[in-house]
Amino acid sequence: MSEELTNTNFFILAISLIFIISILGVQFSTRINAPSLIFFIGIGMVVGGDVFNLVQFRDPQIAQLIGMMALVVILFDGGIKTNWGTIRPMAMPAISLATLGVFLTSMILGLAAKFIFGLSWAESFLMGALVGSTDAAAVFAMLSGKNINDRLDATLEGESGANDPMAVFLTVTLISFVSGENAGILGLIGQFIWQMGGGLLIGLLIGWVGSKGLHRIHLASSGLYPLLAFSFAFLAYSTASLANASGLLAVYVTALVIGNTGLKQRNTILRFNEGFSWIAQIVMFLFLGLFVVPGDLFTWDIMVQGLLLSLILMFIARPVATFISVAGMKFNLKEKLFLSWAGLRGAVPIVLALFPMLAGLEHSQLYFNIIFFVVLSSTIFQGTTMALIADKLQVAKPTGLNPLHSLDFLSVGKQDIQLLEYKVDESTTVNGKKIKETGFPAKANIAIILRDGDTLAPHGNVELQKGDLIYILVPNDQIDELENVLRGSG
Repeated sequence: MSEELTNTNFFILAISLIFIISILGVQFSTRINAPSLIFFIGIGMVVGGDVFNLVQFRDPQIAQLIGMMALVVILFDGGIKTNWGTIRPMAMPAISLATLGVFLTSMILGLAAKFIFGLSWAESFLMGALVGSTDAAAVFAMLSGKNINDRLDATLEGESGANDPMAVFLTVTLISFVSGENAGILGLIGQFIWQMGGGLLIGLLIGWVGSKGLHRIHLASSGLYPLLAFSFAFLAYSTASLANASGLLAVYVTALVIGNTGLKQRNTILRFNEGFSWIAQIVMFLFLGLFVVPGDLFTWDIMVQGLLLSLILMFIARPVATFISVAGMKFNLKEKLFLSWAGLRGAVPIVLALFPMLAGLEHSQLYFNIIFFVVLSSTIFQGTTMALIADKLQVAKPTGLNPLHSLDFLSVGKQDIQLLEYKVDESTTVNGKKIKETGFPAKANIAIILRDGDTLAPHGNVELQKGDLIYILVPNDQIDELENVLRGSG
């Protein structure tokens, strides 16, 4: 018993040290402008594999389960933060890149893989499909704080959130071709339509149910709201997947609906989501790193072939697919070039590279090693230079523009009262009005006003101005009325 307890304590110690090192690694990665996934994967490779050999982990089924659950968390966090009003004008290019772009990228890489690896045509196109999509975790992380102009930011966020279904569909379809179990062209078309349409419909339905539930249910603790929100994310994924539709698309759509329908407890949910998303990324990349054997990965054959495929991806496949996908959509040359360079690869291709292992395909280890190396090289070259490329192409917006105008609800004890945070802009109905003229509900009271870094005591004759951050105490039953006033529909 004593030995088992000691082993348990050592395991807990190891986990705590890994998390501390990983979190500090995020700060280091931010300073050198590199994606943190490199750091997390590196820790996993050092701890496992043939370096220190402290942990032996070679179960692709568990790795896939951890990867998919982490992707659900990451997609939900990214989707719930996304302002639909911002990405709606860019929905067409985002969808085009997420579907046609992924398909073209996969086909071009498949052609290259045929000549690089000498595989069959089906096996070569499978290699291309595995690395055909951009990664939501990598894109969300690298766009954060980069001040990219709104058109490009919205397009890349929409693409990375919606392109996983196409990559999964192509991967599963080509695995069936390699194993000789394909359903025929008509069957594949039907599957694709249901994958996309079913995922969309299920996401909309569960998103609507989730938004209503989060808005109307009064829980005993504010800490339960984020857990309830994530429960709807996993419900969307599992329901869609069991119905043979796209679970990842359902999660992203669910998050968009919930995040854009007057979400209560927004601050509590977003802060929890951000922390949980980081945990998901750390755990996922650590386990994927554990799955790698550095001695097998860093061989001359793998490095040369992987680097060649990665260069074709960065300089041929992604640019060609991007230029074709957004043709006629009013992007200038510099914007198209940036969209081409910002197609970061990350966890999704690595997780997809586990699928051939689960299917028992002949070259499954080759797929995994090559895809892993392509992701590493793509992340290092593209991720670390994204800010530089944005400056060179002049697609970054001036600092300080486009402030957030989001509603933020916080719990006030256990009372049925919310503290609402609202930022006044020039289009707000209360802009230029005195507080006594705003028409707020009878029990809605402004607690404090922040203006240009100073605090103002609110009274009836204070005139609200553009840029003011106002905090309003309001009972739950008058929130809708207050929102209508702020929108100008009250």
